[in-house]
Amino acid sequence: MVLVAIAMVAIIAMAALSIDVITLYLAREEAQRSADQAALAAARVISISGLTGNPNNAPPWGWVSVCGGPNSPASLAAIAVATQSAVGDAATTPTVTYSAGGQSGPDCSTFTAGGPFGVNPLVTVQLTRANLPTFFSRIWGNTGNTVTASATAEVFNSSASDLNSNGGPTGSVTPVLPSCVKPWVVPNLDPLNPKNPPNCKTNCLPFVSTTDGSIQNPGISLGGGSATGVIGETFWLVLDCQRAKSSYCELRGIVTPTQPEANYPSGTKSVEGPPNLLYVPGQVGTQVNAIPSCAQGDPYEEAIGGCDSPTNYQCGVPPPTGNNVVDMSLNPDTSGDTTNGVKCLTHQTDETDTTEPTGQDYLNTYAAPGSYPFQILAGTSNPLGPSLAGSPISSSNSIATLPIYDNSPGTPQINNTGTTTDVTFVGFLQVFINAVDQYGNVNVTVLNVAGCGNGTTPLNFPVTGSSPVPIRLVTPP
Repeated sequence: MVLVAIAMVAIIAMAALSIDVITLYLAREEAQRSADQAALAAARVISISGLTGNPNNAPPWGWVSVCGGPNSPASLAAIAVATQSAVGDAATTPTVTYSAGGQSGPDCSTFTAGGPFGVNPLVTVQLTRANLPTFFSRIWGNTGNTVTASATAEVFNSSASDLNSNGGPTGSVTPVLPSCVKPWVVPNLDPLNPKNPPNCKTNCLPFVSTTDGSIQNPGISLGGGSATGVIGETFWLVLDCQRAKSSYCELRGIVTPTQPEANYPSGTKSVEGPPNLLYVPGQVGTQVNAIPSCAQGDPYEEAIGGCDSPTNYQCGVPPPTGNNVVDMSLNPDTSGDTTNGVKCLTHQTDETDTTEPTGQDYLNTYAAPGSYPFQILAGTSNPLGPSLAGSPISSSNSIATLPIYDNSPGTPQINNTGTTTDVTFVGFLQVFINAVDQYGNVNVTVLNVAGCGNGTTPLNFPVTGSSPVPIRLVTPP
């Protein structure tokens, strides 16, 4: 009995130590996961803001509204994610810092140089959870009952725009190519950014520079306009094919064919008026992936509902080397493929009503977000179930990426005889699909723009996901 009593002391002590150590290990893992998620959330806010699309961005244009201190959207996103993930049954408020070009601090808008933050900036989140609820170690007080965790996320410069010591591009940043692209080939024209206000058609300023891939109208705009930047602009995508005239695509135009342009006049009920951007169908030359059951039409419709192959979209590769082809042998307006494909993709139920969501996911202020970061709310037809309707979600099928082709003077003109045209893709436009009407016009809000870079070498670096702006955790490994 004496020996058992003595042994019980040791057994109980080891059991008590094991329980407390396991508690601390679990809290440490919870803290690390929370820090990881918070860092990625802050990085995502930076990535979709357009800050990293042009290294020449200076702090005044929008840094304050993105990562300017603890009350900025990036910091608040990190705090919100961290506080939702309990560590030891309690919420923990993190410390968020930003760094780039040898500068570091909780407010990126205080950085003196515009260039470094536009080239792969870092955001670090640190969590500390003190006074963890242990069981037996309380006899020694709360000393040691604290865990800390830190995570750093990197935001890639997707435009391959970098700065050397002379302030010029070096091309040392690796660009990316989205793996899930929609076959809507748009010209390099920003319909809400005219050279000569108040309107533009073929002389709009470009989305991206064909020299270095940088965003030409950086910044965030609210309410669907373009007062302070391209991110947040809302406009219509209109197919540049005469509706139901023939089985192949004949470019619009009353007297002469109209090459893809911006702000085409409505004229008929089948064309949504300005602001709009004419597009042409891309060639779906390989097998489409992730096709839902509701998009069992021709390859064009399937590519809208699913994912077109990345080999069809080589960024910065001119003809005849590249595989970038505009296919005028089909007319999606004749068969309603665009409407059917978008409805299948977004789960919109009524294409005759584009004034409000009818099942599809939607932005916090429908079709014209009024605050940043843009909040996506689940629609009543969201695949995760109707109980989620109206709740904030972090991803949506309504997020789509489309290629931007080089329509500058001297480049190939789109063929109007029902054949194909080889083009050069100079970037990608990431949009949120608000709605599609019965004529195949698609209302979108710009989430981001990514250019191909300085064009010195062929660029074809596929990544997974629908976003052209990747982020990654740097620490821990």
